[in-house]
Order: sequence, then structure tokens, then C-alpha cells
Amino acid sequence: MSHDIISAAFESRLLAWAKARAKPIKVVVENETYTPATGETYLRAFTLPALTGSNTLGGDHRVYTGVFQVNIVTSSGKYRTEASGIVDELAALFPLNLRIPRAGLVALVMTPVAPGPGIPDGNTFTVPASFQYRSDTN
Repeated sequence: MSHDIISAAFESRLLAWAKARAKPIKVVVENETYTPATGETYLRAFTLPALTGSNTLGGDHRVYTGVFQVNIVTSSGKYRTEASGIVDELAALFPLNLRIPRAGLVALVMTPVAPGPGIPDGNTFTVPASFQYRSDTN
């Protein structure tokens, strides 16, 4: 499925970056179980695919759109400083109009990375960061 290919393209870029950071950070992808250490900051990445469309009468075109979201999970009580810095790093990693080819598709970053509102949940504070994507096939 093409949304799976697109997810893999974004996830592989994110995983490589996370390992290469001066302070590596764990990335948890969809349907992966993970129990963080106390006070650990980590990322949860997933796609929110939209409906697949077609822009031709012959039906030979497909457009895959959706949102790629990375939740930055930190300890509560740290305000947003660590998470905000990671959002900035993600914005540099996935710049507007970035094209990532994978398995015959090209995933395109359609909007700048933007943070959402912080979500407090007991001992953690989560800051979502996301962007819209698109991929066209003929």
C-alpha cells in the first residue's frame, strides 16, 4: 500500500537522524510497544493518511495525502524548552518541499513542521509536531 511506503520513507529519515544526534533519541513507530525509562524523552511517530484521490478521468492517477506526526514525549514539569528544540530540529529535517523517493513513489513535504498544543498526562508532557504530505503516481 502506498501510504505504508510513504510512512516508511519518513520514518527511515527520522530514525537515521535520531541515531545520529549528539544525544541520540528513541523513536517509537506505529504499533511498536515501548516502556521508557523514568524521565526519558522519546518520540512517537505515525502517519494519518487521508483518502486516496485521482485527478484524471481515466483513473490512471493517484494522489496520496495525509499528515506525518511526531509526538515529543518529555517529563512533565520541564515546560516546553526541550520539546521546542526538538521541533526546530524536525523542521530542519523535514523542510518544506522536501522530496523523499522510495519504492517508486516520491513523498513530498507540503507544509512546514508545526507544533501543536502540549498535552499533559500525569508524569509526561507531549508536544505533537506535524506536517502534511503528498505523493502522486501515474
